[in-house]
Amino acid sequence: MTWVQRADERYRGGAEPGVETWHAFSFSGFYDPDNVRFGLLAACNEEHLAPGAGFDEHPHRDLEIVTWVIEGELTHEDSTGHRTVVRPGDVQRLSAGSGVRHSERNEGSRPLRFVQMWLTPAAWGGEPEYEVIRGIADATPYALERTEAVLHPRRLADGAHTELPDAPAIYVHVVRGGLRLAGETLGPGDAARLFERPGLRGTAVGETEFLVWEMHAEPDYGF
Repeated sequence: MTWVQRADERYRGGAEPGVETWHAFSFSGFYDPDNVRFGLLAACNEEHLAPGAGFDEHPHRDLEIVTWVIEGELTHEDSTGHRTVVRPGDVQRLSAGSGVRHSERNEGSRPLRFVQMWLTPAAWGGEPEYEVIRGIADATPYALERTEAVLHPRRLADGAHTELPDAPAIYVHVVRGGLRLAGETLGPGDAARLFERPGLRGTAVGETEFLVWEMHAEPDYGF
């Protein structure tokens, strides 16, 4: 099964000055009982922050928070003492564990655009963890240690092909360019949710960048 969500079908949020957000799933004040999550993925937000704008310090727990910067620079600061600038091509992971507070701001002079994704961990609690992988290479898998999910960043030249990983659930988010996949053409901000579709092949339309989540489990809420 394949389900495509177009960029203009996302819920628009962002009440803070200089912040625009597009949510793929139910989030904050928006609730759709038919669109709460997909596999382990509980949020996929595309954020646009004007220079000087951002999210003040706020709490999280029991989440794996993965961030991919598209353009600009993201300044991250958290209650465990990390203060980092994340740039395009970097993968940032914050494992909230039993509780952490963080802020995210655009302290640069250019607009900032990034995708932030929240996943459910395999076990609750634990100490918070943080890391940044600088300049991850094309198609290098990034496995989350605290959950059964792997991120595959892909960058393709026009007309190039790529094989998608085989997994019970695959989520694809196009960052730029276009991607022909499973009989659909996806553009920037479009996403595809795929169940049990082994052997899938994608083809780039123009210079293309996209993110693929490979997921091998459903969330376990412990009750």
